[in-house]
Amino acid sequence: METDAGFKAALEEAQKGCAEGGVPIGACLISSDGKVLGRGHNMRIQNGSPTLHAEISALEHAGRLSAAVYRDATMYTTLSPCDMCTGACVMYKVKRVVIGENKTFVGGEDYLRSKGIEVVVLKSNECEELMTKFIKEKPEDWYEDIGEDEK
Repeated sequence: METDAGFKAALEEAQKGCAEGGVPIGACLISSDGKVLGRGHNMRIQNGSPTLHAEISALEHAGRLSAAVYRDATMYTTLSPCDMCTGACVMYKVKRVVIGENKTFVGGEDYLRSKGIEVVVLKSNECEELMTKFIKEKPEDWYEDIGEDEK
């Protein structure tokens, strides 16, 4: 099933990022026929990048695609997308965003919906546990990642 393949790939990417010492967020862009177009994970810490969030990484790995492909695609992400990643999904008119969890962080879900993008929240305990552990162990990296001062 499409949801399973996309979510599984996003979760694998989050786990990979965690193993690398980065922010454990993964994403995967899936076509309407279930093909993986691109997948990636947050690489801000690993690459010293200010913008390489998981969704951006997945889009980058997908390469240039036609507008029609994006309009029928689903972005799977292990965490509610931040404003930057929300904007990328809106810009390319991605059809649907499937979110692993939104308890540790709520991003632009309402904005996605306002633009006609379907939003599904899976309430994954595994995603929530990854983020909760990371935020507890590396709060300075987490707050930097979301552009806020540490609380």
